[in-house]
Amino acid sequence: MPRPPNIVFIGKKPILTYVNATLTLLANEPTVTIKARGKSMTAAVDVSQMIVKRMNAVGYKVSGVRIFSEKMESKDGKERNVSTIEVDVSKPEDG
Repeated sequence: MPRPPNIVFIGKKPILTYVNATLTLLANEPTVTIKARGKSMTAAVDVSQMIVKRMNAVGYKVSGVRIFSEKMESKDGKERNVSTIEVDVSKPEDG
C-alpha cells in the first residue's frame, strides 16, 4: 500500500532531516502530518516546534494533534501497545 504523499514518518535520523522533509512537502501541500511511535514521539514534537517557532515569519502552525495507542506484535510474538502521535503542520491560508 503506497504511503500518502503528505506524511513524514519519524525514525532514527537527525531531527533536521525530518524538518527539511516536512518543509519540502509544505511547499506543495497545505498540511503535512508528522507521525511517530514510541521513543520517536519526542522527535515528532521537536520537528513540529522547530518549524512553527523558527519559521515564524512564514506563519506555519500546528493545526492538529492526535495521540493514541496501536497494538503491535513484538519480536518475541507478544502483542504490545505502542503509543503513537500525529502532528499536523499547516501553512497559512493565504500561502
